[in-house]
Amino acid sequence: MRVTVLGAGTMGAGIAQAAATAGHAVALRDVEASYVEDGIADIDDTLSEGVERDKVTPAEREAALDRITGTTDLAAAAAGADLVIEAVSEDVDLKKAVLDETEGHVGDDAVLASNTSALSVTELASALDRPERLLGLHFFNPVHLMRLVEVVVAERTDEATLETARGFVESLDKTAVEVRDSPGFASSRLGVALGAEAIRMYESGVASAADIDAAMELGYNHPMGPLQLTDVVGLDVRLDVLEHLREELGERFRPPQALKRKVRAGKLGKKTGEGFYVWEDGEAVRPADEPGGGAAEGPR
Repeated sequence: MRVTVLGAGTMGAGIAQAAATAGHAVALRDVEASYVEDGIADIDDTLSEGVERDKVTPAEREAALDRITGTTDLAAAAAGADLVIEAVSEDVDLKKAVLDETEGHVGDDAVLASNTSALSVTELASALDRPERLLGLHFFNPVHLMRLVEVVVAERTDEATLETARGFVESLDKTAVEVRDSPGFASSRLGVALGAEAIRMYESGVASAADIDAAMELGYNHPMGPLQLTDVVGLDVRLDVLEHLREELGERFRPPQALKRKVRAGKLGKKTGEGFYVWEDGEAVRPADEPGGGAAEGPR
C-alpha cells in the first residue's frame, strides 16, 4: 500500500514510521522543508533507539527509512496514494482546507483519513466532493508503542472505506476499535475526563502530582498517570479538546483553572520542558511544583 501522511509533527512522523516499518511505501509531507527534515530525523532517532534496545534490527531500521520519502509538494505526495492520513494541527478549518485540496490530487479509489482526536469527522467530510471516502484514524502517542487505533465512522463513511482502514490497521499489528462519530469519540472523551479530574485534585491540594499519578499507575495498572500523560500529550492540546467538549457536551468538561494558567505561561508539558513535571532529555525528572498550585503557580 502507498500511504501519504500530511503533517510531519509528532503524530505524523509516528504514523509514517509505523506504516514504513510495516512495509508500506510512505510519503511524508509538510509545508516547510525543515518540518519534513525534523520529522524524518525524529523517525531515525526512534528507530535507532529501537536498535539500541534490540527491538529493531539495523536492517529493519534502514529498510523503514528507505520506504519514507519527504516532500513539501502536496500533489507529488498524494499522487498514487491508496491511503492519505491527515495529521495537521487540531483546527477544523485547517483540516478541512487540507482535505479539500488533497482530494483534488488523489485517485478515485483513494481513502482519506484524519488523525483528529476530538473534532467531528462528519464535519471534516463536508469539505469533500466524496465524503464517503473519509473516516477517522486516531492514533495514540507514541505511535510505535501504542497498540490502539480508534477508527471513527462518520455519517457518510462507506463500507469500502472502512474495510481499507481495517486492513491498514491490521497490517500495522495494531488493534482497531470502531466508534461512531461523536464529540471526543471514546478515548479522548474518557481520557480528558480523567485528566481534568486529576488536575482539579492537584489544584485543590488533594495530593501531589506524583502521588495522583502513582495512584493510577499502581492502583489501576495505568502505564502512565493522568498528569504525566497530559504533559506528554501537551497541555495546550488537552485544553483545546476540553473546550471543544464543553461546547458540545456541557459544563462537565469545563477546563480546570490550573490547566489554563499553565498554558498561558507557556508550560505545555514535555515539548516545552515543563508542565506538571519538569522534563529533561525526554524524561520527567521531578514534579514542577507543589499540590494546590505552589509558588510556581501563583495566587488563584
